[in-house]
Amino acid sequence: MIENFTLNPANLTFDKMKRGFGSDNHSGISPEVLKAIADANVEHALAYGDDEYCARVEELFRQQFGDQAVVSFVFNGTGANVMAIDSMVRSHEAVVCAETAHVNVDECGAPQRVVGCRLLTVDTPDGKLTPELVKTRLHGFGFEHHSQPKAITITQSTELGTLYTIGEIKALANLAHEYNMYLHVDGARLANAAVALNCTFKEMTTDAGVDVVSFGGTKNGLMIGESVVFLNPELAKDFKYRRKQGLQLCSKMRFLAVQFEAYFKDDLWKRNAEHSNRMAQLLYNKVKDIPQLKVMYPVQVNGVFVQLPREVWTELQKKYFFYDWDIDNDVVRWLCSFDTTEDDIESFVKALKELL
Repeated sequence: MIENFTLNPANLTFDKMKRGFGSDNHSGISPEVLKAIADANVEHALAYGDDEYCARVEELFRQQFGDQAVVSFVFNGTGANVMAIDSMVRSHEAVVCAETAHVNVDECGAPQRVVGCRLLTVDTPDGKLTPELVKTRLHGFGFEHHSQPKAITITQSTELGTLYTIGEIKALANLAHEYNMYLHVDGARLANAAVALNCTFKEMTTDAGVDVVSFGGTKNGLMIGESVVFLNPELAKDFKYRRKQGLQLCSKMRFLAVQFEAYFKDDLWKRNAEHSNRMAQLLYNKVKDIPQLKVMYPVQVNGVFVQLPREVWTELQKKYFFYDWDIDNDVVRWLCSFDTTEDDIESFVKALKELL
């Protein structure tokens, strides 16, 4: 299933939209992150990452991902994904991804335009690639008329709110390396996945054989900026030039970096992700037994995907902002955030039940 996101918010007021379940991007900023930005807003500092703030945070990333990790900060999630892909493949090569992958559905063809590569999509029942599914796209090696498969990209957690186990990630990494390919993880919600799996970032990526991670934070309390984390240092060698060419080099980079400093301090990332995951479980438990509603996928992180009668969800959208996911099958997506409250859920479920 591919999201359509065709909601017309014409009947919504701003006050009703701001406490909806549309996206964890709709939430605000963690106070700790805002404070870190303000604390860094003193005196002058060298530009483009050559400052003491970035140096401190780079060490924090090594603590999280391992001594070999090399981190580069970028402006946004699309920039992180496209620049990560750009580090792995060239224009005559291809990336294998799920049909529902963010790089395929929601980045407006950016990988194809910027990198020039091809995306080899695979239909999946739950948003997850498997070695067997990937192998269906691994052919044409050495044949100059075909794009050459060079990387696999997965999303953790997936666009359908499902999770790869560490073993499943290892299996994909082994397959990629067997074919002289790379494995990339789109980690926009990597924190939610780590909490759900009760593991560290390193266990889920470095130790599993991942080559590059797009490590996100804006869905979990940061204001702006993401990072590309190279676990295969060979891929980082010329990245500073490619990041500049890719329009992702921030001049006042300290303000991107210090957000991650606050994010890692005292496990803010974990507290925020635990909360959003817990709110999704609360929402799931309150709606799962409603006869007119069907939960489409396991609720493993902070998203709940449900099938509802169209007259119900379209009416509910007039009160609460959320996206239709698969409009042809009346599937909608409800996402919880680090600042979602129990009262938000109580009011939402009450309005839903009234309509039913």
